[in-house]
Amino acid sequence: MINGARAKLLALAIAGLTSLPAAAQSTKLTDGFEGTDFAPEGGLYYRENAEQKAGSVEFQHDVVYEGKGALKLSVKAMCAVDDERCSERAEIWEKTDLRVPYDQGVWHGFAVKLADPIPADDHRYLIAQWKREINPGAEGDFSPFLALRLLNGKLHVTVETNYRPGLEGAKPSGPGACAPKGVPVWLRPDTNQMRALVTADPNWKPEDGELYADCTDKITVVQHNPLPTPDSGWIDFVVYSHPGPEGDGRIELFANGKAITTITGMIGHNDRDLGKNQYFKFGPYRAGHSNDWTVYYDKFRRSPDCADVLAGGACPQF
Repeated sequence: MINGARAKLLALAIAGLTSLPAAAQSTKLTDGFEGTDFAPEGGLYYRENAEQKAGSVEFQHDVVYEGKGALKLSVKAMCAVDDERCSERAEIWEKTDLRVPYDQGVWHGFAVKLADPIPADDHRYLIAQWKREINPGAEGDFSPFLALRLLNGKLHVTVETNYRPGLEGAKPSGPGACAPKGVPVWLRPDTNQMRALVTADPNWKPEDGELYADCTDKITVVQHNPLPTPDSGWIDFVVYSHPGPEGDGRIELFANGKAITTITGMIGHNDRDLGKNQYFKFGPYRAGHSNDWTVYYDKFRRSPDCADVLAGGACPQF
């Protein structure tokens, strides 16, 4: 027999006065940053912690992609330039109770514009990243399983997974150089991780990828169209992320309505003490620097359904 409290909750739900909690992965989120704070339906917040002290967030109306508002996220000099362990961030997070389970796929969309001057050095620069939760007390620092990055003023995308030995004798020179056997990878056995270079903008040169000195066949990349350059104005990214550390992972990357690349295989980490959810955050993140850095963001959306996120493009069938 249903107890009184549960019976009352069900009755209210049927009456349309309330609803039972939805699974996080089915929750649709949108925020056009039109007002002076984050929209309740967007599920986003600016995280206040020590790493974010170098950052600032502004709801502004001068530089927009769509509508009347967009976010201006900036970082200023705070860390010593030679301190590799220090970072400067102005990142926006999804609320914890809205995170999607690690074994589920989800679509994200957001528009981004890099303000001038665009960083042109070889520091660590990220504009968006997808990660797995780390349980309190877990050992190690796990890189994002998917990240949109800048290096030497060039846009590129990396995918991370657990360490596997590279292909013997295979030495890449850039994205696609390992095909058809695999993709360029930075092997990091000391942290049980490896980072694959899955796509880069057309200005990428072999010397930009010196870090990715091996090849892996644990990840497969199909390139559809070139990645836009960071100086091309607003770029509307759409990403499907479905980690699969055992080999069933899948990522679909779109930009401005065009399919850019499909990544499959071993994606993400399965070490002990890692959490059950994936999470997405966006905003400028870098190692210490002496200059300010600003990036604009607009039109955030998230859904389990591609059609809710990818406007004007053809959703892939898989």
